[in-house]
Amino acid sequence: MLIQYNKANPLKGWQVDRSAIQFLGEHLQRPECILTEPDGTVWSADARGGVVKMNHEGLQQVINPFHDTQASFVSDNARYIAAQGSLPNGLCFDTKGNIIIANWGTNHIELMSREGKLQTLVTQIDGQALGKANFPLRDSKGRIWFTVTTRTEPWSDQINTRATDGYIALIDDTGVRIVADGFCGTNEIRFDDNEEWLYIVESTAWRISRMRVKDNGDLYAREVYGPARLGGFPDGFAFDSFGNLWITLIFTDELIAITPDGEVLTLLDDSNAFTKKQLFDAYDNQCVTPEILGATQGSLCPWMASLSFGGKDLRTVYLGSLRGTRIPFFESPVRGQKMIHWR
Repeated sequence: MLIQYNKANPLKGWQVDRSAIQFLGEHLQRPECILTEPDGTVWSADARGGVVKMNHEGLQQVINPFHDTQASFVSDNARYIAAQGSLPNGLCFDTKGNIIIANWGTNHIELMSREGKLQTLVTQIDGQALGKANFPLRDSKGRIWFTVTTRTEPWSDQINTRATDGYIALIDDTGVRIVADGFCGTNEIRFDDNEEWLYIVESTAWRISRMRVKDNGDLYAREVYGPARLGGFPDGFAFDSFGNLWITLIFTDELIAITPDGEVLTLLDDSNAFTKKQLFDAYDNQCVTPEILGATQGSLCPWMASLSFGGKDLRTVYLGSLRGTRIPFFESPVRGQKMIHWR
């Protein structure tokens, strides 16, 4: 990361101005992950089985292999807790610009062309089903890394058991293999600029970890990054060019950042004090229920799940969510890290 120790941190004393937040898209379905491109195109995961392609000039195009552009909402439990059907979750681009999908519903890693042609890449490792496929990431060598949150079924039980059955896998020229395991609710992963460290969200442990990366993709020297326990469930994250790590806290819908010196800053708080306490009490007592989860959300970006920097100067922040129907965005005082497909 480009960490400017000789300059004041632009996030110190700064918070998101709610009155300045704008929105992109309408009638979206589960826009969990957001990808941006230098030409202003914005892509979001879509619960109809593919993605939605958007821009700020009015384009909104549903692209999926099922050719379903209409609403397909099912029951709340089926969509968000039971995770039924095809539910694209994390996204990244491969070296040809196709979209790699971690599908939370099918438990597969998929590849979809920008026109909607779909193929399944990975369904199992070492003879076992993958589990809850969460997030893919491409590196500078063209390899695809992906996370599996848990093999627990239903996945929501893992919030209480804290089973450390999450893992990170790698797809390279030799095939697919697990390169690190023993994580508590593995979620998004990100590299630093030099790909020396891989940063890992452990959602149900309320922490961020990181591991060093060998040239062959092996991971080692695991450690916690920042506080041992954050104030909620981290889900998505992204670095800015100063070295701050921006993090979304799902369910309570907060946006925080860990500074390079380990301080936690609150950038946006859309939580509900009553439902937040109810959830946290249940978490501490390991008795979270689908009903408690379902009641816990804010109004701006319900179940805030991810963030992506975009815009011409990488200062526009887009927020992804599980329950939102549009994408909030606002301007940051600092540029985001340039993702691999921007370089």
